[in-house]
Amino acid sequence: MSRRIAVLVNPASGRGRGARAGARAAERLRGAGLEVRVFVGADGAEAVALARQAAHDGYDALVAVGGDGTVHQVVQALVGSGIPLGIVPAGSGNDFARLVGLEPHDVDGAVAAVLAGRVRVVDAALANGTSYAGVLSSGFDSMVNDRANRMSWPKGAMRYNLAVLAELRVFRPLPFRITLDGELLEREAMLVAVGNGTSYGGGMRVCPGAEVDDGLLSVTVLGRLSKPEFLRVFPKVYSGRHVEHPAVSVHAARVVRLEAPGVVAYADGEYVAPLPVTIECVPGALHVLVP
Repeated sequence: MSRRIAVLVNPASGRGRGARAGARAAERLRGAGLEVRVFVGADGAEAVALARQAAHDGYDALVAVGGDGTVHQVVQALVGSGIPLGIVPAGSGNDFARLVGLEPHDVDGAVAAVLAGRVRVVDAALANGTSYAGVLSSGFDSMVNDRANRMSWPKGAMRYNLAVLAELRVFRPLPFRITLDGELLEREAMLVAVGNGTSYGGGMRVCPGAEVDDGLLSVTVLGRLSKPEFLRVFPKVYSGRHVEHPAVSVHAARVVRLEAPGVVAYADGEYVAPLPVTIECVPGALHVLVP
């Protein structure tokens, strides 16, 4: 069992759930006899810096308390380190936590996974030097993400849904150049998602065939659609059945390069960079504490 545990808390996750979950997790871990230090990042950059400092200081595990963004920040410090990642899912999405078998907002279950010390070795992805665990979005979905981040109301999933409708009013399909292990695909597309994991946005299974430990990235390309047809297809992303539509193509590759004008990439819901972006699968790069 790990003895020295660093707990990185995002107090803003889940409209304040992160702070409460972090306090409860630290209490449970200390009650089990572990040495625990809690770190609280004021913003994403500080959270990444704190995670890297904790990894440098030789903690036996780093526990991310928050949503996918908090996991994303801790992942920057842990890729390739062999230091286990624990997750206490307290955000609004928690897609990566679900992927590895953790129940959202179940603090005691997440702490039990940390105490048990069972490690699953999974892949990570690297996009222009930024590591991520779940899905990179580019095109309509990244523009929605950007719009939702700028909205102060409403909170939770409804903000994302309203951002979808607002962005769709002005969106036009984009000329993408997609290079898959050296093979070029040129296509007008609504979006291109590159998944190490399967989902984003709290259960939107945009890359339903992705396997987090197969050494490959799953690439979903949604081609040109009319707006009424897009609205008809979009809800199917929650089941993963959108991939059955003839405008959708799915690919697998170890290295993916995306190019499109005026597009910014997000990964795990966090800003990465404007395109062009090169994404590589990094096999076995993360050790995750799982139930």
